[in-house]
Amino acid sequence: MQTTVINIKGMTCMGCVSSIKAVLEKIPGVSHAEVSLEDAQVRIEFDESRTGIDHFKHTIEDAGFEVIT
Repeated sequence: MQTTVINIKGMTCMGCVSSIKAVLEKIPGVSHAEVSLEDAQVRIEFDESRTGIDHFKHTIEDAGFEVIT
């Protein structure tokens, strides 16, 4: 398992947190996504042989949020 942290812009409430967590945890290979509204970031644990950071970034952007690099 690998872990990555992605910074997110545009989260304003716990509904945003739930939305991001839900879409990321649907990705095959993601075992856990922990979203922090206070830190404006998500920590994702995943199987790097099944998915990757680019997929996470696109998924977050498709959900209506901005990824900060």
